[in-house]
Amino acid sequence: MPPAGAEPTLAEKLAEAARRLEPVTDTPRLDAEILLAAALEMSRAQLMARLRDHAETPDFDEYVKRRLNHEPLAYILREWEFFSLPFEVQPPLLVPRPETEHLVEAVLDYAVVCAATSKPGACPPLPILELGTGTGCVSIAIAANLPAASITATDINPLALEVASRNARRHNVAARIEFRQGDLFKALEAADGPFSVICSNPPYIEETAWPDLSPVIRLHEDPNALLAGPEGLNAIRQIIQDAPNHLIPGGLLALEIGMGQDDAVESLLNQGLYQNIRFCNDLANIPRIACAELK
Repeated sequence: MPPAGAEPTLAEKLAEAARRLEPVTDTPRLDAEILLAAALEMSRAQLMARLRDHAETPDFDEYVKRRLNHEPLAYILREWEFFSLPFEVQPPLLVPRPETEHLVEAVLDYAVVCAATSKPGACPPLPILELGTGTGCVSIAIAANLPAASITATDINPLALEVASRNARRHNVAARIEFRQGDLFKALEAADGPFSVICSNPPYIEETAWPDLSPVIRLHEDPNALLAGPEGLNAIRQIIQDAPNHLIPGGLLALEIGMGQDDAVESLLNQGLYQNIRFCNDLANIPRIACAELK
């Protein structure tokens, strides 16, 4: 223990913070390391090399208090990584999640197939529509990895479009993404489309599940971006119904869905003008991305 009045070492601060965070996170030590590194404006690797140092860290105390209130790390840090890119995040916008990276992968895989089946040099820019862009992470990750993409990204929340626009400029893809405000397809103008791809991570949580969600979600993230009626299918149903009016024949519809919704979503797709219906599993082997092509 340090002498009375002495500043604790960084290792001691980490240990104490991890102990305090145990009731609110499954990864208390990791959370403490991330927050202390941010407070010191250094990487976690740099922090690990300085654990014996003594340093004043007033921001760290505030960060730990916020985390004890179940605030997401991304909101505290104001930034989160998605598809190996850093993104600005502001409350109450949804924090980019690893599961949603599979949505990006589905679109990129489809683009590879399009390029392989087109004549050399004859493949035009790939017009893509993302519904409910949030921080812009999906559209920006697609644009950063697909130079042929020309993207229209919509969101009903003006704050989301402000943050997404800044993220697009940060990653030098703003010239290829047009942001529009409005609810799903209502954000589009008459001249927009048709699109080769429509993708979305829509609200898909059942309203009755809200009280049982993690406090990290329930106390901080926007319920309007999460809840979608009694079955969690209201937004998905609307997108499946309206997408054929905006897709080219053979165009891809790709949707992130909730755990256990694959049978219901497959039934909805089978009632529409779709073919080649399939599901992509996430790393937990849960059907996470529903894909289908317009007949």
